[in-house]
Order: sequence, then C-alpha cells, then structure tokens
Amino acid sequence: MPPEVDILTPPRMVATRLAQWEERVDAVVPTKAAGVNLLVATWNLRAFGDLTKAWKTGEGISPKRNFADIHAIAAVIRRFDVVAVQEIRGNLRALRYLLKVLGEHWAFILTDVTLGKDGNNERLAFLFDTRRVKPSGLACELVVPLEQDAGVSAGNLERQFARTPYAVSFLSSGQTFTLVTLHVDYGNTAADRVPELKAIAKWLAIWAEQEFGWDHNLIALGDFNIDRVGDPLFQAFTSTGLTPAPQLEALPRTIFDKPGAAHFYDQIAWFAKGQQQRPVLNLEAVTGGRVDFVDALQGDGTRNDLSWHISDHFPLWVEFTIPIPAS
Repeated sequence: MPPEVDILTPPRMVATRLAQWEERVDAVVPTKAAGVNLLVATWNLRAFGDLTKAWKTGEGISPKRNFADIHAIAAVIRRFDVVAVQEIRGNLRALRYLLKVLGEHWAFILTDVTLGKDGNNERLAFLFDTRRVKPSGLACELVVPLEQDAGVSAGNLERQFARTPYAVSFLSSGQTFTLVTLHVDYGNTAADRVPELKAIAKWLAIWAEQEFGWDHNLIALGDFNIDRVGDPLFQAFTSTGLTPAPQLEALPRTIFDKPGAAHFYDQIAWFAKGQQQRPVLNLEAVTGGRVDFVDALQGDGTRNDLSWHISDHFPLWVEFTIPIPAS
C-alpha cells in the first residue's frame, strides 16, 4: 500500500499556484476585523463528497476533485466567518480533508443526508471560524405543517421540502444572528420550484414573527434556483418581504452563465425594515460580492471539468458591520 499523502504540504508547483490564488482572493474579500465586521457566505459546492487522494487527478479518474482543489476551496472559505455550504454528499471524505486544511479553529454543523430521489443524497452545512463565531444554541430543520390552518400549505406545498432547510443561530461580538440555508429542488420545469419557494417564504415570515422577541438577525441564504429577477420564482421568494442583498443583484451565480443572461440561483436575503413583528437586521450590510475562480483555476481543462474540481457555482458573500453597543 502506498504511503498516505500529506495534504498539509503541497508540492512546490502546487504551492506556488495556491499562493497566487490566495493573493487573488485577498484582493476580493474584505479583511476580518475583530468587533467590527461579520463576513457571511454561501457556496453550492458541486457534489462535494468523495475525493481523489492525490495532488493531480489522472486521465479518466473519478472523482476529479483532488487535494489541490481542496486547498483552493479552503483559500476561499477561510476568508469568511460562516459559510453555508450546499451539496455536501453522504460521503464526507472531501469535507474531512477540507477541515484538515482549514485547521483546528474551524468547525461545522450539518444535517444528515436527505433520502429519496429528490433529496439527491445531499446535506446542508455551516462551516465557521470558532475564533470569530460560536453557535448560540438553536439548530433545527424547517418542517412544514401541512394542515390547512397552518398558514403555509394552502395553494403552496403539498409535501415536505425535498431537502429540508436548516437553521442555526450564531453569536459574534455580542450579536446573535440566525442563518437559514436551503437548496430548492430544481424540478423538471421552473414552475415546479414555485411551491417550495412560496412555502419557504411563508414559513420564514411566520417563524420570524414568532422569534421577534429574541431580536435575532435572521438571514436566509443558499441555492434558491431562481432564474431571473422579477420572474415567478423571484416573486415567490420575495412574496413575504424577503429582500435579496442589493450588493449581489447584478452578479452571475454560475460559471456557465452567459453575459446578459445570468441566473439568480444563489441568494443572501433578509426581511427589510418597516415590517410589523418581523426582526430586521441590527447588522448593516455594507459590501458584498462573489469570488470568481474561473480564470485562476480552470487551467487547460473545460469549464465542465472545473465544475467537478471546484464547483459550477460561485461563492457569494456579504460583509455586515457590527453595531457599537450603547454606552
């Protein structure tokens, strides 16, 4: 049996490429500042499950994702305080190696796999920097009550979510915030997605009103599979007052988007000010963006190859300022 490869010590050529990639990420993402800002991101990591335990993936080898790819992904994730990750699979090898590269200060909370064809053997997860953020007690899956008087199901959803949304509360610099992540079932047509989007919007509105007394910052993020701003999917998502981060409005979400025809699959959103009995942000969203890895990491391969090494989705992020406590 060949000796175990040390994932923490890249070969020289790989290390050089990774150093260049780190510089590019540094130029895009703001620096973490203690007690000043909070950096939240969402990333659909395509089929993030198994891993080829080598620095380079040979021709015809599957999976394509390798140790160098894990380092490239970690270079992005470590820039943030909390990252919601979608498409983690039942096989956790890639996640285990990612955490080794991120280091001992990083932790995670994730769901079990969602069974059934529509669940696609996926998990939802939060990865977070324990030096900046810690869980504050709440962790739950969002389950829809299908009774007609529950306020959610009528005309919306006649089954549970294909992949159950996941909510976790965190604490950073005295501020509590609750993140709700999800991956909406793509379905056979765009119309298939409308019931789930309406249901999650309604559920979040009801839940937000119940949690109002906690004075939590409530943020929804993940892959909502929304095609266009203003289309029926977008209208369903925003139907109860969820407001997508304006900093992300014009950004392509996937590496396959064409100029002028970008999708809006991935979102970071919250309830805007002025809505009765719904918690609004104490945090102020000041900047946001995506990390475009195509030019830096594609190399000689195709974009499809790149999607299996890194992802077909770009990571999206928002920087929030933390309010100064009243004296």
